[in-house]
Amino acid sequence: MKMTVDIDEYAEGAVLLDGLEGAIIGIVEDFGSPGRKMLYSKQGILNILQERDLMTMGEAEEFYDYNILGLHASEQNAVFLDLEITPIKKEDGWEYQLKE
Repeated sequence: MKMTVDIDEYAEGAVLLDGLEGAIIGIVEDFGSPGRKMLYSKQGILNILQERDLMTMGEAEEFYDYNILGLHASEQNAVFLDLEITPIKKEDGWEYQLKE
């Protein structure tokens, strides 16, 4: 069953990045930090910058690094998923594979 989440209520005070709503993939919390934070897909942001603003991949990455990743707006600053991995249990430990 799918449920609609009211971000303003569930993650009150979280930093929302204007125009990048389509790259939101979750809400996170951590011990010692006030409130919840928005989790964005880095690749989703890069895709939006390329499609919406007609940037090359290099331009989008540079913009992301300096204007988005480097932004500190509050203690509830957005966080970004760089790589999504899958843990795989092996006989001698764990292996991690990049999700496609």
